[in-house]
Amino acid sequence: MTWYLEAMALAFWLVIGLVCLAAVVIFVLDRTQTSDAIRRNYPVIGRFRGLFSTLGEFFRQYFFAMDREELPFNRAQRDWVRDASEGGSNTRPFGSTRNISVVGTPIFTPDPFPPLDDQFTTSEPMVIGPHAPIPYEAKSFFNISGMSYGAISAPAVRALSRGARMAGMWMNTGEGGLSPYHLEGGCDIVFQIGTAKYGVRDAQGNLDDARLRAVAERPEVKMFELKLSQGAKPGKGGILPGAKVTEEIAEIRGISKGADSISPNRHREAGNVTELLDLVAHVREVTGKPVGIKTVMGYLHAFEALFEEINRRGQESAPDFITLDGGEGGTGASPMPLMDLVGMSIREALPRLTDLRNRMGLKERIRLIASGKLVNPGDVAWALAAGADFVTSARGFMFSLGCIQALKCHRNTCPTGITTHDPRFQEGLVVEDKDKRVAHYAKGIVKDVETIAYSVGVSEPRLLRRRHVRIVQPDGSSIPMDRLYPAVPAHGA
Repeated sequence: MTWYLEAMALAFWLVIGLVCLAAVVIFVLDRTQTSDAIRRNYPVIGRFRGLFSTLGEFFRQYFFAMDREELPFNRAQRDWVRDASEGGSNTRPFGSTRNISVVGTPIFTPDPFPPLDDQFTTSEPMVIGPHAPIPYEAKSFFNISGMSYGAISAPAVRALSRGARMAGMWMNTGEGGLSPYHLEGGCDIVFQIGTAKYGVRDAQGNLDDARLRAVAERPEVKMFELKLSQGAKPGKGGILPGAKVTEEIAEIRGISKGADSISPNRHREAGNVTELLDLVAHVREVTGKPVGIKTVMGYLHAFEALFEEINRRGQESAPDFITLDGGEGGTGASPMPLMDLVGMSIREALPRLTDLRNRMGLKERIRLIASGKLVNPGDVAWALAAGADFVTSARGFMFSLGCIQALKCHRNTCPTGITTHDPRFQEGLVVEDKDKRVAHYAKGIVKDVETIAYSVGVSEPRLLRRRHVRIVQPDGSSIPMDRLYPAVPAHGA
Protein backbone atom coordinates (compact mmCIF):
# COMPACT_ATOMS: atom_id res chain seq x y z
CA MET A 1 0.00 0.00 0.00
CA THR A 2 2.89 2.35 0.85
CA TRP A 3 4.48 1.89 -2.56
CA TYR A 4 1.14 2.69 -4.22
CA LEU A 5 0.80 5.99 -2.29
CA GLU A 6 4.40 6.89 -3.09
CA ALA A 7 3.76 6.21 -6.80
CA MET A 8 0.62 8.32 -6.78
CA ALA A 9 2.48 11.19 -5.10
CA LEU A 10 5.30 10.90 -7.62
CA ALA A 11 2.82 10.96 -10.50
CA PHE A 12 1.07 14.00 -8.99
CA TRP A 13 4.28 15.99 -8.67
CA LEU A 14 5.34 14.88 -12.14
CA VAL A 15 2.09 16.25 -13.58
CA ILE A 16 2.50 19.49 -11.61
CA GLY A 17 6.05 19.79 -12.90
CA LEU A 18 4.97 19.26 -16.51
CA VAL A 19 2.18 21.82 -16.14
CA CYS A 20 4.61 24.37 -14.70
CA LEU A 21 7.12 23.65 -17.46
CA ALA A 22 4.40 24.06 -20.11
CA ALA A 23 3.29 27.32 -18.50
CA VAL A 24 6.86 28.65 -18.57
CA VAL A 25 7.29 27.65 -22.23
CA ILE A 26 3.95 29.23 -23.18
CA PHE A 27 4.86 32.34 -21.16
CA VAL A 28 8.11 32.73 -23.09
CA LEU A 29 6.42 32.08 -26.44
CA ASP A 30 3.63 34.58 -25.72
CA ARG A 31 6.02 37.22 -24.39
CA THR A 32 8.33 37.01 -27.39
CA GLN A 33 5.77 36.74 -30.20
CA THR A 34 4.76 39.99 -31.93
CA SER A 35 1.47 39.21 -33.68
CA ASP A 36 -0.96 39.36 -30.72
CA ALA A 37 -0.74 42.29 -28.29
CA ILE A 38 -3.04 40.65 -25.71
CA ARG A 39 -0.87 37.52 -25.45
CA ARG A 40 2.28 39.63 -25.38
CA ASN A 41 1.02 41.80 -22.52
CA TYR A 42 -0.79 38.99 -20.68
CA PRO A 43 1.16 35.78 -21.31
CA VAL A 44 -0.68 32.49 -20.81
CA ILE A 45 -3.96 33.97 -19.50
CA GLY A 46 -4.33 36.06 -22.66
CA ARG A 47 -4.89 32.84 -24.57
CA PHE A 48 -8.23 32.35 -22.79
CA ARG A 49 -9.65 35.30 -24.73
CA GLY A 50 -9.54 33.33 -27.98
CA LEU A 51 -10.95 30.25 -26.28
CA PHE A 52 -13.84 32.17 -24.74
CA SER A 53 -14.57 33.94 -28.05
CA THR A 54 -14.83 30.57 -29.76
CA LEU A 55 -16.99 29.08 -27.02
CA GLY A 56 -19.16 32.20 -26.91
CA GLU A 57 -20.69 31.31 -30.26
CA PHE A 58 -21.70 27.92 -28.84
CA PHE A 59 -23.11 29.25 -25.56
CA ARG A 60 -25.08 32.04 -27.25
CA GLN A 61 -26.72 29.59 -29.63
CA TYR A 62 -27.75 27.03 -27.05
CA PHE A 63 -28.11 28.88 -23.74
CA PHE A 64 -28.45 32.64 -24.00
CA ALA A 65 -30.06 33.66 -27.32
CA MET A 66 -33.83 33.93 -27.36
CA ASP A 67 -35.85 32.08 -30.02
CA ARG A 68 -36.01 35.09 -32.37
CA GLU A 69 -32.61 36.71 -31.75
CA GLU A 70 -29.96 34.86 -33.75
CA LEU A 71 -28.61 35.63 -37.21
CA PRO A 72 -28.53 34.63 -39.99
CA PHE A 73 -31.36 32.30 -38.90
CA ASN A 74 -32.91 32.20 -35.47
CA ARG A 75 -33.95 29.19 -33.44
CA ALA A 76 -37.64 29.59 -34.26
CA GLN A 77 -36.90 29.41 -37.99
CA ARG A 78 -34.62 26.41 -37.61
CA ASP A 79 -37.07 24.61 -35.34
CA TRP A 80 -39.88 25.05 -37.89
CA VAL A 81 -37.73 23.50 -40.61
CA ARG A 82 -36.71 20.66 -38.28
CA ASP A 83 -40.31 19.87 -37.34
CA ALA A 84 -41.47 20.04 -40.95
CA SER A 85 -38.56 17.83 -42.05
CA GLU A 86 -39.59 15.21 -39.53
CA GLY A 87 -43.14 15.30 -40.84
CA GLY A 88 -44.31 16.63 -37.50
CA SER A 89 -46.95 19.16 -36.52
CA ASN A 90 -46.39 22.90 -36.79
CA THR A 91 -48.96 23.54 -34.04
CA ARG A 92 -47.67 25.75 -31.19
CA PRO A 93 -49.16 26.53 -27.76
CA PHE A 94 -50.08 29.77 -26.00
CA GLY A 95 -49.20 32.35 -28.67
CA SER A 96 -46.64 33.64 -31.14
CA THR A 97 -43.14 34.55 -30.01
CA ARG A 98 -42.67 36.78 -33.03
CA ASN A 99 -42.37 40.52 -32.43
CA ILE A 100 -44.72 41.88 -35.09
CA SER A 101 -43.73 45.49 -34.39
CA VAL A 102 -40.35 45.03 -36.13
CA VAL A 103 -40.13 47.30 -39.17
CA GLY A 104 -40.64 45.39 -42.43
CA THR A 105 -42.53 42.48 -40.89
CA PRO A 106 -45.16 41.14 -43.34
CA ILE A 107 -48.62 40.57 -41.89
CA PHE A 108 -51.16 38.68 -43.99
CA THR A 109 -54.73 39.97 -44.08
CA PRO A 110 -57.38 37.36 -43.20
CA ASP A 111 -60.53 37.30 -45.27
CA PRO A 112 -63.84 37.20 -43.37
CA PHE A 113 -65.20 34.69 -45.89
CA PRO A 114 -62.35 32.35 -46.86
CA PRO A 115 -62.91 29.47 -49.30
CA LEU A 116 -64.37 26.26 -47.91
CA ASP A 117 -62.41 23.02 -47.93
CA ASP A 118 -64.01 21.85 -51.17
CA GLN A 119 -63.03 25.13 -52.88
CA PHE A 120 -59.30 24.71 -52.37
CA THR A 121 -57.09 24.03 -55.39
CA THR A 122 -53.41 23.32 -55.88
CA SER A 123 -51.04 25.35 -58.02
CA GLU A 124 -50.93 24.14 -61.61
CA PRO A 125 -47.58 23.37 -63.27
CA MET A 126 -46.11 26.42 -64.99
CA VAL A 127 -44.30 26.40 -68.32
CA ILE A 128 -40.86 28.02 -68.51
CA GLY A 129 -39.28 28.75 -71.88
CA PRO A 130 -42.11 28.67 -74.42
CA HIS A 131 -39.68 29.66 -77.20
CA ALA A 132 -37.15 26.92 -76.38
CA PRO A 133 -37.31 23.75 -78.50
CA ILE A 134 -37.90 21.78 -75.27
CA PRO A 135 -39.89 23.93 -72.80
CA TYR A 136 -40.01 22.91 -69.14
CA GLU A 137 -43.24 22.35 -67.24
CA ALA A 138 -42.30 22.98 -63.61
CA LYS A 139 -44.55 21.21 -61.12
CA SER A 140 -43.75 22.96 -57.82
CA PHE A 141 -43.55 26.65 -56.91
CA PHE A 142 -40.94 25.77 -54.22
CA ASN A 143 -37.61 24.27 -55.29
CA ILE A 144 -33.97 23.72 -54.31
CA SER A 145 -31.59 26.59 -55.00
CA GLY A 146 -28.02 26.20 -56.25
CA MET A 147 -25.61 24.25 -54.02
CA SER A 148 -22.52 22.87 -55.73
CA TYR A 149 -21.08 19.44 -55.24
CA GLY A 150 -17.82 20.52 -53.68
CA ALA A 151 -19.37 23.18 -51.53
CA ILE A 152 -21.58 20.42 -50.09
CA SER A 153 -20.78 16.75 -49.73
CA ALA A 154 -21.73 13.76 -51.84
CA PRO A 155 -24.18 12.38 -49.22
CA ALA A 156 -25.84 15.81 -49.02
CA VAL A 157 -26.26 16.02 -52.80
CA ARG A 158 -27.60 12.47 -52.93
CA ALA A 159 -30.17 13.17 -50.22
CA LEU A 160 -31.29 16.39 -51.92
CA SER A 161 -31.63 14.66 -55.28
CA ARG A 162 -33.72 11.84 -53.88
CA GLY A 163 -35.83 14.18 -51.75
CA ALA A 164 -36.45 16.49 -54.72
CA ARG A 165 -37.86 13.60 -56.73
CA MET A 166 -40.13 12.57 -53.85
CA ALA A 167 -41.47 16.12 -53.56
CA GLY A 168 -41.78 16.75 -57.32
CA MET A 169 -39.48 19.77 -57.40
CA TRP A 170 -36.35 20.75 -59.26
CA MET A 171 -32.81 20.83 -57.90
CA ASN A 172 -30.26 23.42 -59.01
CA THR A 173 -26.71 22.04 -59.34
CA GLY A 174 -24.97 25.25 -58.32
CA GLU A 175 -21.96 26.28 -60.37
CA GLY A 176 -19.88 23.19 -59.55
CA GLY A 177 -21.00 21.03 -62.45
CA LEU A 178 -23.16 17.92 -62.79
CA SER A 179 -22.10 15.04 -60.57
CA PRO A 180 -23.38 11.43 -60.49
CA TYR A 181 -24.92 12.30 -57.12
CA HIS A 182 -27.22 14.91 -58.68
CA LEU A 183 -28.50 12.28 -61.08
CA GLU A 184 -28.96 9.51 -58.51
CA GLY A 185 -32.42 10.54 -57.36
CA GLY A 186 -33.88 11.04 -60.83
CA CYS A 187 -35.21 14.54 -60.03
CA ASP A 188 -35.55 17.47 -62.44
CA ILE A 189 -32.28 19.39 -62.62
CA VAL A 190 -31.39 22.99 -63.39
CA PHE A 191 -27.76 23.12 -64.50
CA GLN A 192 -26.09 26.31 -63.36
CA ILE A 193 -23.30 27.74 -65.50
CA GLY A 194 -21.08 29.90 -63.33
CA THR A 195 -18.45 32.30 -64.55
CA ALA A 196 -15.79 29.55 -64.48
CA LYS A 197 -17.99 27.28 -66.67
CA TYR A 198 -17.36 24.28 -64.41
CA GLY A 199 -18.37 21.05 -66.08
CA VAL A 200 -18.81 22.68 -69.50
CA ARG A 201 -15.39 24.35 -69.95
CA ASP A 202 -12.36 23.70 -72.07
CA ALA A 203 -8.77 23.69 -70.77
CA GLN A 204 -8.65 27.50 -70.90
CA GLY A 205 -11.91 27.96 -69.02
CA ASN A 206 -14.00 28.91 -72.03
CA LEU A 207 -17.46 27.49 -72.76
CA ASP A 208 -17.15 24.16 -74.54
CA ASP A 209 -20.20 23.52 -76.74
CA ALA A 210 -19.55 19.77 -76.95
CA ARG A 211 -19.55 19.44 -73.16
CA LEU A 212 -22.59 21.71 -72.92
CA ARG A 213 -24.45 19.59 -75.46
CA ALA A 214 -23.54 16.41 -73.57
CA VAL A 215 -25.03 17.81 -70.35
CA ALA A 216 -28.19 18.88 -72.20
CA GLU A 217 -28.65 15.35 -73.53
CA ARG A 218 -29.28 14.12 -70.00
CA PRO A 219 -33.07 13.82 -69.72
CA GLU A 220 -32.97 14.93 -66.07
CA VAL A 221 -31.51 18.33 -67.03
CA LYS A 222 -34.47 20.58 -67.76
CA MET A 223 -33.02 24.11 -67.77
CA PHE A 224 -29.77 26.07 -67.73
CA GLU A 225 -29.05 29.04 -65.48
CA LEU A 226 -26.28 31.54 -66.23
CA LYS A 227 -25.09 32.79 -62.86
CA LEU A 228 -24.06 36.42 -63.08
CA SER A 229 -23.89 36.86 -59.31
CA GLN A 230 -25.37 35.65 -56.04
CA GLY A 231 -26.57 37.46 -52.96
CA ALA A 232 -23.73 36.65 -50.58
CA LYS A 233 -21.03 37.82 -53.00
CA PRO A 234 -22.42 40.00 -55.79
CA GLY A 235 -19.66 41.07 -58.16
CA LYS A 236 -17.42 38.23 -56.99
CA GLY A 237 -16.98 34.76 -58.40
CA GLY A 238 -17.45 31.54 -56.47
CA ILE A 239 -14.85 30.44 -53.93
CA LEU A 240 -14.00 26.79 -53.20
CA PRO A 241 -11.04 26.30 -50.81
CA GLY A 242 -8.36 23.91 -52.03
CA ALA A 243 -8.99 21.60 -49.07
CA LYS A 244 -12.36 20.77 -50.63
CA VAL A 245 -11.06 20.18 -54.18
CA THR A 246 -10.74 16.40 -54.20
CA GLU A 247 -9.68 14.39 -57.24
CA GLU A 248 -13.32 13.65 -58.09
CA ILE A 249 -14.43 17.26 -57.75
CA ALA A 250 -11.48 18.42 -59.82
CA GLU A 251 -12.46 16.00 -62.59
CA ILE A 252 -16.13 17.05 -62.56
CA ARG A 253 -15.24 20.74 -62.66
CA GLY A 254 -12.26 20.49 -64.99
CA ILE A 255 -9.76 22.07 -62.57
CA SER A 256 -6.63 21.12 -60.59
CA LYS A 257 -6.86 18.94 -57.50
CA GLY A 258 -6.11 20.62 -54.14
CA ALA A 259 -5.94 24.16 -55.50
CA ASP A 260 -8.26 26.99 -54.49
CA SER A 261 -10.96 27.34 -57.11
CA ILE A 262 -11.93 30.99 -57.63
CA SER A 263 -14.29 31.92 -60.45
CA PRO A 264 -13.96 35.14 -62.47
CA ASN A 265 -16.09 38.11 -61.39
CA ARG A 266 -18.25 37.78 -64.51
CA HIS A 267 -18.69 35.83 -67.73
CA ARG A 268 -15.97 37.03 -70.08
CA GLU A 269 -18.41 36.77 -73.01
CA ALA A 270 -20.97 39.05 -71.35
CA GLY A 271 -19.72 42.56 -70.68
CA ASN A 272 -23.05 44.28 -71.42
CA VAL A 273 -26.72 43.42 -72.00
CA THR A 274 -26.21 42.87 -75.73
CA GLU A 275 -23.49 40.28 -75.14
CA LEU A 276 -25.53 38.73 -72.32
CA LEU A 277 -28.51 38.14 -74.60
CA ASP A 278 -26.16 36.73 -77.23
CA LEU A 279 -24.85 34.26 -74.63
CA VAL A 280 -28.37 33.30 -73.56
CA ALA A 281 -29.32 32.69 -77.18
CA HIS A 282 -26.19 30.63 -77.78
CA VAL A 283 -26.75 28.34 -74.79
CA ARG A 284 -30.41 27.91 -75.73
CA GLU A 285 -29.47 27.06 -79.31
CA VAL A 286 -26.87 24.50 -78.26
CA THR A 287 -28.99 22.84 -75.56
CA GLY A 288 -32.52 23.28 -76.92
CA LYS A 289 -33.71 23.95 -73.37
CA PRO A 290 -34.84 27.02 -71.41
CA VAL A 291 -32.06 29.36 -70.31
CA GLY A 292 -32.23 31.99 -67.59
CA ILE A 293 -29.96 34.19 -65.52
CA LYS A 294 -29.29 34.55 -61.80
CA THR A 295 -28.37 37.95 -60.45
CA VAL A 296 -28.64 40.45 -57.61
CA MET A 297 -30.19 43.89 -57.94
CA GLY A 298 -28.03 46.95 -57.35
CA TYR A 299 -30.02 49.49 -59.29
CA LEU A 300 -32.96 49.21 -61.65
CA HIS A 301 -31.28 50.82 -64.66
CA ALA A 302 -29.41 47.61 -65.51
CA PHE A 303 -32.68 45.70 -65.80
CA GLU A 304 -34.28 48.54 -67.75
CA ALA A 305 -31.46 48.34 -70.28
CA LEU A 306 -31.85 44.57 -70.47
CA PHE A 307 -35.61 44.69 -71.03
CA GLU A 308 -35.32 47.48 -73.59
CA GLU A 309 -32.82 45.42 -75.58
CA ILE A 310 -35.14 42.40 -75.37
CA ASN A 311 -38.05 44.39 -76.77
CA ARG A 312 -35.82 45.81 -79.50
CA ARG A 313 -34.75 42.30 -80.58
CA GLY A 314 -38.07 40.58 -79.95
CA GLN A 315 -39.42 38.73 -76.94
CA GLU A 316 -38.09 35.39 -78.11
CA SER A 317 -34.59 36.75 -77.29
CA ALA A 318 -35.41 37.12 -73.57
CA PRO A 319 -34.00 34.89 -70.83
CA ASP A 320 -36.69 32.35 -70.04
CA PHE A 321 -36.40 33.16 -66.35
CA ILE A 322 -34.60 35.48 -63.96
CA THR A 323 -33.53 34.16 -60.58
CA LEU A 324 -33.35 37.19 -58.32
CA ASP A 325 -31.15 36.68 -55.28
CA GLY A 326 -31.20 39.09 -52.37
CA GLY A 327 -28.17 40.71 -50.77
CA GLU A 328 -28.96 38.59 -47.70
CA GLY A 329 -28.33 35.39 -49.68
CA GLY A 330 -26.00 32.75 -48.29
CA THR A 331 -22.89 30.86 -49.26
CA GLY A 332 -20.21 28.70 -47.71
CA ALA A 333 -17.44 31.24 -48.26
CA SER A 334 -17.59 34.96 -49.04
CA PRO A 335 -15.65 38.14 -48.21
CA MET A 336 -17.47 39.88 -45.35
CA PRO A 337 -17.81 43.30 -47.08
CA LEU A 338 -19.71 41.67 -49.95
CA MET A 339 -21.81 39.50 -47.65
CA ASP A 340 -22.75 42.42 -45.38
CA LEU A 341 -22.80 45.50 -47.58
CA VAL A 342 -23.40 44.80 -51.28
CA GLY A 343 -26.67 44.01 -53.02
CA MET A 344 -30.30 45.01 -52.49
CA SER A 345 -32.48 42.94 -50.17
CA ILE A 346 -34.95 40.59 -51.85
CA ARG A 347 -37.68 42.39 -49.87
CA GLU A 348 -37.07 45.57 -51.85
CA ALA A 349 -35.73 44.17 -55.10
CA LEU A 350 -38.47 41.66 -55.94
CA PRO A 351 -41.41 44.10 -56.10
CA ARG A 352 -39.34 46.54 -58.16
CA LEU A 353 -38.23 43.91 -60.67
CA THR A 354 -41.76 42.50 -60.93
CA ASP A 355 -43.17 45.93 -61.73
CA LEU A 356 -40.50 46.70 -64.31
CA ARG A 357 -41.01 43.34 -66.03
CA ASN A 358 -44.77 43.90 -66.19
CA ARG A 359 -44.44 47.49 -67.38
CA MET A 360 -42.14 46.34 -70.20
CA GLY A 361 -44.71 43.77 -71.35
CA LEU A 362 -42.67 40.70 -70.36
CA LYS A 363 -44.85 39.17 -67.63
CA GLU A 364 -45.81 36.08 -69.63
CA ARG A 365 -42.38 35.76 -71.24
CA ILE A 366 -39.96 35.89 -68.27
CA ARG A 367 -40.61 33.86 -65.14
CA LEU A 368 -39.33 35.32 -61.87
CA ILE A 369 -37.67 33.05 -59.31
CA ALA A 370 -37.08 34.57 -55.87
CA SER A 371 -34.16 33.49 -53.71
CA GLY A 372 -32.42 34.80 -50.62
CA LYS A 373 -33.17 33.73 -47.04
CA LEU A 374 -36.69 32.50 -47.86
CA VAL A 375 -36.94 29.39 -45.69
CA ASN A 376 -40.31 29.50 -43.89
CA PRO A 377 -43.91 29.55 -45.20
CA GLY A 378 -44.37 33.27 -44.49
CA ASP A 379 -41.25 34.10 -46.52
CA VAL A 380 -42.43 32.03 -49.48
CA ALA A 381 -46.00 33.38 -49.32
CA TRP A 382 -44.64 36.95 -49.20
CA ALA A 383 -42.50 36.32 -52.30
CA LEU A 384 -45.44 34.92 -54.28
CA ALA A 385 -47.56 37.91 -53.26
CA ALA A 386 -44.78 40.29 -54.27
CA GLY A 387 -44.72 38.83 -57.79
CA ALA A 388 -42.50 35.74 -57.86
CA ASP A 389 -43.58 32.79 -59.99
CA PHE A 390 -41.30 30.41 -58.08
CA VAL A 391 -39.26 30.46 -54.87
CA THR A 392 -36.02 28.59 -54.25
CA SER A 393 -34.12 27.95 -51.04
CA ALA A 394 -30.68 26.55 -50.27
CA ARG A 395 -30.21 27.05 -46.55
CA GLY A 396 -33.72 25.88 -45.76
CA PHE A 397 -32.85 22.56 -47.34
CA MET A 398 -29.53 22.51 -45.50
CA PHE A 399 -31.48 22.77 -42.25
CA SER A 400 -33.68 19.90 -43.42
CA LEU A 401 -30.50 17.84 -43.86
CA GLY A 402 -29.56 18.57 -40.25
CA CYS A 403 -27.49 21.77 -40.45
CA ILE A 404 -27.05 23.27 -36.97
CA GLN A 405 -25.66 26.63 -38.16
CA ALA A 406 -22.20 25.77 -36.81
CA LEU A 407 -20.74 28.33 -39.26
CA LYS A 408 -17.92 26.02 -40.36
CA CYS A 409 -18.98 25.70 -44.02
CA HIS A 410 -15.65 26.98 -45.35
CA ARG A 411 -13.39 24.90 -43.06
CA ASN A 412 -14.16 21.34 -44.21
CA THR A 413 -15.06 20.52 -40.57
CA CYS A 414 -18.86 20.70 -40.76
CA PRO A 415 -20.03 18.52 -37.84
CA THR A 416 -23.19 17.38 -39.65
CA GLY A 417 -21.42 16.13 -42.79
CA ILE A 418 -23.16 18.60 -45.13
CA THR A 419 -20.31 20.89 -46.20
CA THR A 420 -17.32 18.64 -45.60
CA HIS A 421 -15.47 15.96 -47.53
CA ASP A 422 -14.05 14.37 -44.39
CA PRO A 423 -15.42 10.78 -44.32
CA ARG A 424 -15.56 10.87 -40.54
CA PHE A 425 -18.11 13.69 -40.54
CA GLN A 426 -19.95 12.45 -43.63
CA GLU A 427 -20.82 9.22 -41.81
CA GLY A 428 -23.31 11.19 -39.72
CA LEU A 429 -25.42 12.06 -42.79
CA VAL A 430 -27.53 8.99 -43.56
CA VAL A 431 -28.96 9.50 -47.06
CA GLU A 432 -31.83 7.07 -46.59
CA ASP A 433 -33.12 9.18 -43.70
CA LYS A 434 -32.25 12.68 -44.90
CA ASP A 435 -33.90 12.32 -48.32
CA LYS A 436 -37.26 11.88 -46.59
CA ARG A 437 -36.59 14.94 -44.44
CA VAL A 438 -35.90 16.98 -47.59
CA ALA A 439 -39.21 15.88 -49.10
CA HIS A 440 -41.13 16.48 -45.85
CA TYR A 441 -39.72 20.00 -45.59
CA ALA A 442 -40.69 20.89 -49.16
CA LYS A 443 -44.19 19.47 -48.73
CA GLY A 444 -44.52 21.25 -45.39
CA ILE A 445 -43.70 24.58 -47.02
CA VAL A 446 -46.25 24.02 -49.78
CA LYS A 447 -48.94 22.94 -47.32
CA ASP A 448 -48.46 25.94 -45.01
CA VAL A 449 -48.26 28.43 -47.89
CA GLU A 450 -51.55 27.00 -49.08
CA THR A 451 -52.94 27.54 -45.58
CA ILE A 452 -51.90 31.20 -45.70
CA ALA A 453 -53.45 31.57 -49.15
CA TYR A 454 -56.75 30.11 -48.00
CA SER A 455 -56.80 32.35 -44.92
CA VAL A 456 -56.55 35.51 -47.02
CA GLY A 457 -59.37 34.36 -49.28
CA VAL A 458 -57.76 32.82 -52.36
CA SER A 459 -57.95 29.23 -53.48
CA GLU A 460 -54.26 28.62 -54.22
CA PRO A 461 -50.86 30.28 -53.52
CA ARG A 462 -50.17 31.85 -56.92
CA LEU A 463 -53.32 33.95 -56.46
CA LEU A 464 -51.68 35.78 -53.55
CA ARG A 465 -51.36 39.51 -54.28
CA ARG A 466 -49.78 42.50 -52.59
CA ARG A 467 -53.14 43.60 -51.22
CA HIS A 468 -53.09 40.46 -49.08
CA VAL A 469 -49.98 41.63 -47.18
CA ARG A 470 -49.38 44.54 -44.84
CA ILE A 471 -45.87 45.76 -44.00
CA VAL A 472 -45.01 47.11 -40.53
CA GLN A 473 -43.73 50.72 -40.58
CA PRO A 474 -41.31 52.58 -38.24
CA ASP A 475 -44.17 54.03 -36.18
CA GLY A 476 -45.51 50.53 -35.44
CA SER A 477 -48.47 50.75 -37.80
CA SER A 478 -48.74 48.67 -40.98
CA ILE A 479 -49.70 49.60 -44.52
CA PRO A 480 -50.77 47.40 -47.45
CA MET A 481 -47.85 46.26 -49.60
CA ASP A 482 -49.69 47.43 -52.70
CA ARG A 483 -49.53 50.95 -51.27
CA LEU A 484 -45.85 50.63 -50.45
CA TYR A 485 -45.16 49.12 -53.88
CA PRO A 486 -48.16 49.87 -56.12
CA ALA A 487 -48.50 46.87 -58.42
CA VAL A 488 -47.99 47.62 -62.10
CA PRO A 489 -50.34 45.70 -64.42
CA ALA A 490 -48.88 43.76 -67.28
CA HIS A 491 -48.45 45.82 -70.45
CA GLY A 492 -51.66 45.74 -72.44
CA ALA A 493 -53.69 44.34 -69.55
